[in-house]
Amino acid sequence: MSDSSPKTFLVTGCAGFIANEVASQLLAAGHRVVGIDNVNDYYDVRLKEHRLEKLTSQGGAFTFVRGDIEDQSTLQHIFDENSFDAVLNLAARAGVRYSMENPHVYMTTNAMGSLNLLDQMQRVGVKKYVLASTSSLYAGQPMPFIETLPVNTPISPYAASKKAAEAMAYSYHHLYDIDVSVCRYFTVYGPAGRPDMCIFRFIKWIDEGTPIELFGDGEQSRDFTYVSDIAAGTIAALKPVGYEVINLGGGGTPVSLNDIIGRLENLLGKKAKVEHKTFHKADIKITSADISKANDLIGWTPKVELDEGLAASVDWYRENQPWSSELELP
Repeated sequence: MSDSSPKTFLVTGCAGFIANEVASQLLAAGHRVVGIDNVNDYYDVRLKEHRLEKLTSQGGAFTFVRGDIEDQSTLQHIFDENSFDAVLNLAARAGVRYSMENPHVYMTTNAMGSLNLLDQMQRVGVKKYVLASTSSLYAGQPMPFIETLPVNTPISPYAASKKAAEAMAYSYHHLYDIDVSVCRYFTVYGPAGRPDMCIFRFIKWIDEGTPIELFGDGEQSRDFTYVSDIAAGTIAALKPVGYEVINLGGGGTPVSLNDIIGRLENLLGKKAKVEHKTFHKADIKITSADISKANDLIGWTPKVELDEGLAASVDWYRENQPWSSELELP
């Protein structure tokens, strides 16, 4: 924002992986945070409750609402009770494969939920919106992915729902002068990460000796980005920009899943067993972010190297045993 005085922010999805770190960093900077999350059971709720405990332990500047951004009456009450300087919308149904099994809930949460927030902002006059989006929109485009690429051919309901949210945010920017930063995230990982994503799963499977389910030959590569870096970029995107799409990614050379497995084997001191499965047509073979715009526009570059981030992820898993190893995988 334009100055460093304490402000009040609405952070949606605050029991989720990235939003939880965003809320934590905002609280640490002296701001007040109202967080909303429906704490659904897409993955083990114990992990979400663990993250919420972290926020409540940071002091009284955090207010939690157990609710859903699909519920307009809940949102109306929240906006009537608070005067927000900005809304950071990180509530989403995530995961490419699961979006093919239940596409309707992806549209109602990711697209309609975003519309509900924008509608409340327009009603009460909140002028800054940060929307979490995804690198999945770049499927089939030349790399490194740059924000000016056309992303009109999403290959999963998840990506399509995020595209819908971006488009509606532009409409509200045009009609009501809401300042919008769309942050497209690239493969986020770190401590207390989502158990439906590869880093958490690989750590758990290698540690307990369960065969890793690897879709394809393992040479698919990702632009891995550490969660604290992603959160810092999301907060930096609170800067007034008009309407801008901003890549938040590692920005280096993409790393293959086989490479990740090898690094985790070294950290855990155990050898992985691998079970190969058919590569999924909704997956992307490789992602690589051009992050020059993030540096130029909001002064952001990632700080945490991959080996450091993987070590922190393994440390969290070990420090929170036995319950961390008992978490159910979706």
